[in-house]
Amino acid sequence: MPSVAFYTLGCKVNFYDTEAIWQLFKNEGYEQVDFEQTADVYVINTCHVTNTGDKKSRQMIRRAVRRNPEAIVAVTGCYAQTSPAEILDIPGVDLVVGNQDRDKFLSYVHEIEQQRKPINAVRNIMKTRVFEEMDVPDFAERTRAFLKIQDGCNNFCTFCIIPWSRGLSRSRDPKSIINQAEQLVRAGYKEIVLTGIHTGGFGDDLENYRLSDLLWDLDRVEGLERIRISSIEASQIDDKMLEVLNKSTKMCRHLHIPLQAGDDTVLKRMRRKYTTEEFLTKIKLIRQAMPDVAITTDVIVGFPGETDEMFRNGYELMKEIGFSEMHVFPYSKRTGTPAARMEDQVDEEVKNVRVQKLIDLSEELQLAYAEKFVGQILDVIPEREYKGAPNSGKMQGYSGNYLQLVFDGGPELEGKMCRVKLTKAGVNECEGELVSVLESGVTAYAQ
Repeated sequence: MPSVAFYTLGCKVNFYDTEAIWQLFKNEGYEQVDFEQTADVYVINTCHVTNTGDKKSRQMIRRAVRRNPEAIVAVTGCYAQTSPAEILDIPGVDLVVGNQDRDKFLSYVHEIEQQRKPINAVRNIMKTRVFEEMDVPDFAERTRAFLKIQDGCNNFCTFCIIPWSRGLSRSRDPKSIINQAEQLVRAGYKEIVLTGIHTGGFGDDLENYRLSDLLWDLDRVEGLERIRISSIEASQIDDKMLEVLNKSTKMCRHLHIPLQAGDDTVLKRMRRKYTTEEFLTKIKLIRQAMPDVAITTDVIVGFPGETDEMFRNGYELMKEIGFSEMHVFPYSKRTGTPAARMEDQVDEEVKNVRVQKLIDLSEELQLAYAEKFVGQILDVIPEREYKGAPNSGKMQGYSGNYLQLVFDGGPELEGKMCRVKLTKAGVNECEGELVSVLESGVTAYAQ
C-alpha cells in the first residue's frame, strides 16, 4: 500500500484543505503516515502570511527530502501559490500546486511517477472566480466540525499578502454547504464552525444570497444545535445579520470581529474599511441584538507610523468596547505588501512593550466578562478530558459564548450537550458544576 505524509502550516483553512487533499489520496488506496516517518509522497501545505511562514515552509520541505530522497515531494498552499519558482529551486521538490487545481493532485503525482520531471502546476489565481469544491466528509476538533464556505479576499489591506495567494472572494454553493452540514450532523456533531479566508464575504459573488440567508438555512438543519462563525468584519454585519443574531436560537453568542487598530489614522494606513466610531456603533447594535454576546478580536500592534498617542487611543477604545478576549500580534513585515515599504517602522522594543500592555488588558477584560456569568447555567459541549490535570475525573469544553469550562465528569460526556453552572471565573478557563445532560432530546439530570 503506498503511503503519504502531510505537514500543514498556517490557518484553519489550510488544515481543512489538507484534509480535502488527503481524501483524494485515501480514495486511491494510500495509507497516511506521520510526517516523521518514511513515506512515498510528502505533501507540505504552506503558509505565506509572514516571512517566518515562508522560512518554516522551506524547512519542512527540506526535511521531507532528507527523510526519503526517493519520495515525491509536493508543495501546495499560499507560499506555493506566490513563489513556485523559488520552491522548485529547492533540490528534491517534484510538484508545486497553488491554491487551485488541487483536485488534480493525484494525476500530477502519477505523471511524476512515470516521467520523474518536476511539475509547476501554479496558475494565476486572480483569474479564478469559482470556489474549488473538494470533499471533506469530516474535519473536526473532536466535537466542533469546521465547514469551509468561502475562499479568497477582496480587501487588500496594506499589511496582508493573502489576496495575492488566495485570490478574490469566492463562495461555495449553498446547497453543497447544507448537504455537508446535514452529513456532519448525521455523524454526531452538534456544533458547526463556518470558516473561510474572509468568511463574512460569503455571498458577495452570489445573486441575492448572503451569509444571513445561509445562516437561516442552517438554522433549519434538524439536529444541529450550534452555529458559530469563525470570523466576520464589522462592516459585514448589516440589518439582516443583526436579525439572525437576535432571532436564531442556534447562533452561538460569540463573534470574532477583527479590529486590527483602534486609531483612525492607523486604520486608514491599513486600508481598513471603517472608522473607530463606525466600529463602536456596530458593536453597540450587535449587543442590542444579542445581549451578553462574547466579542473577541485581532489587534496588530506597532503598525508603521503608530505613535504613542495612537496606541493610547486604541487602548482606550478596546477598554471601552470591552472585548471578551483579544488576540494581540506585533506588526511583522510581509515582503510584497505596501506596509513593508512604509517609512516610520516602529522599533521592536516599543512594539513588545505595547503588546504586553494589550495582553494584560485582554486578560483583565476576559476575567470581567467571565465574572458576569458566575452562578449562571450555560450550555457546554465537552470536548476532551481536562488537559490541566489528566485522570482528574474532569472534562473541559466551550459554552456557546466561548467560555471554556472545566467540571466533574467522564469521557462518556464528550460531544453531548451539557448544562453547566459556572462557579468560578478565570482568565483562560472557568470552573463549573454539571447540572444536566441533554441526550436525544431528553434532559438527564446529574446526580
